[in-house]
Amino acid sequence: MQTNTFPLVFSGICIAVNLVLGTIVQTLKIPLLFLDTLGTILGAVMFGPFWGGAIGLITNIIQGILTNPKNIPFAVVNLAIGIIVGYIARRYTFTWKTALLTGLLVSVVAPLIGTPIAIWVYGGLTGGGTDLLFLWLLKSGQKIFTAAFIPRITGNIVDKVACALLVASLVRYFPANILGKATNPLLRTARTNHAPSK
Repeated sequence: MQTNTFPLVFSGICIAVNLVLGTIVQTLKIPLLFLDTLGTILGAVMFGPFWGGAIGLITNIIQGILTNPKNIPFAVVNLAIGIIVGYIARRYTFTWKTALLTGLLVSVVAPLIGTPIAIWVYGGLTGGGTDLLFLWLLKSGQKIFTAAFIPRITGNIVDKVACALLVASLVRYFPANILGKATNPLLRTARTNHAPSK
């Protein structure tokens, strides 16, 4: 496979990963978990902010068309995650420490963007696993933004940190020929410095 087509093919795989895992979690309504940005983070680490953002954006559009139209307005959240992670991964080697800090950062940014969308477009209810907590907080007297934000940031801390750490683990053990086709030069350094012993 030519190097110039590899990002396109790999990004398609990342989108599929997002769709499959996101659909499973959404169908099962698992609280505090989404897993629809794992591929976005992976693509962003491998190829940078443009590819990461594109993967996130396309994921939500396709998922909205195939399973739940409510996902389409949240495409901007997945887009932002891809861009942020892509820029961080270009500047810092995506070690577990970097992944942890990145996961914490996007776990705050994502609900800051997603909460106003959830409120303005859907009144706070999006059909996800966080709806029950949202309703409970709302009935307990919290303002609608607070009631919508708290479940999202709680879920995002768990989800985004887990996804980022998983990507750091995956990339650490990718074969050299795969990392050689990535456009992120720091991945080659990480492979050299942290190659698993045989």
